[in-house]
Amino acid sequence: MIRDQETLNHLIDLIDRFVRERLVPREKELEETGELPDDILAEMKELGLFGLTIPEQYGGLGLTMEEEILIAFSLGRTSPAFRSVMGTNNGIGSAAVVFNGTEEQKQKYLPKYASGEWISCFCLTEPEAGSDAAALKTSAIRDGDCYILNGTKRYITNAKVADTFNVMARTNPSIKGARGISSFIVERDTAGITLGKVDKKMGQSGSMTCDVIFEDCRVPAENIIGEEGEGFITAMKVLDRGRLHISGVSVGVAERLINDALDYAIQRKQFGRPIADQQLIQAMFADSQTETYAAKCMTLETARKRDAGEDVSTESSASKLFATEMVGRVADRCVQIHGGAGYMSEYSVERFYRDVRLFRLYEGTSQIQQLIIARNMIKGAN
Repeated sequence: MIRDQETLNHLIDLIDRFVRERLVPREKELEETGELPDDILAEMKELGLFGLTIPEQYGGLGLTMEEEILIAFSLGRTSPAFRSVMGTNNGIGSAAVVFNGTEEQKQKYLPKYASGEWISCFCLTEPEAGSDAAALKTSAIRDGDCYILNGTKRYITNAKVADTFNVMARTNPSIKGARGISSFIVERDTAGITLGKVDKKMGQSGSMTCDVIFEDCRVPAENIIGEEGEGFITAMKVLDRGRLHISGVSVGVAERLINDALDYAIQRKQFGRPIADQQLIQAMFADSQTETYAAKCMTLETARKRDAGEDVSTESSASKLFATEMVGRVADRCVQIHGGAGYMSEYSVERFYRDVRLFRLYEGTSQIQQLIIARNMIKGAN
């Protein structure tokens, strides 16, 4: 449940204004340069956006899942790349430490993540291990009071600017599945880390991804998160929360797309009337609004269940599947409403059309969500 409605309303209003007045006007700059402006980064830190989900005793705001989703709706109303830089600190980059880290690890890392002093990232995907994450080959072999890491991670968000890497590596080569995988905090200045060139992507310019290569990288044994063999299990808990967050962001983007398209349709005239008066245009708006509302309800309901301590693995996957597929359909309709103008970079809908395509891929593809949902259904029936 929301702990303090007045404080939450103030926070949402503050972020709404920040998105509207500071981020939206800088979207084109971010798209063209591919880099987050320094002044925007500083303002994000000042607003506490890097510590939204980190517990209060470590310098964060300690938002509940429901509160986090409400904030995600707001953050979704601008370019996803703005959210990306702080998203790992609030989600997959820090959550394993919050869930399963030692008190020493929490004291050392979480305050730096919460303030934005340090940026974290999550290293799971590999050249030959994506959807089949349990097949990862990066190894971590115990050697005295250290583990020696070797392997390559791919498409790692924020790796270029990260101060720590949350790395999934196989500590027990005799166990081929998930149980042989452990999680490590690896600091940037550790010898043996090499970063690849920044990936050139279809969309989300400004959200930097690249390869991270570990070559005989010696990591202190005290940097393992939890026990050996717990890494993949913790990662799945992390992704459950991350999938809900992406669902919320998808809803926010859809709302932005609908509002922009509605403004255009009211102003744009054909046959002597605003195109908003045309019934086929209205049908696209109605379908988009209905699907967005459905995704919003699903995501909020699942967030409340998670806050109540319920297992929401199925619901998280269902929310991500529906919300990310939904925003792709909404983006397509909004381009269609704009007509030829929607294909031009002058209008934000062209950029969002490319940006939202990634939502259906990262933190588990739509097909992986389908498998999770179906498998959980079958397990529950037996």
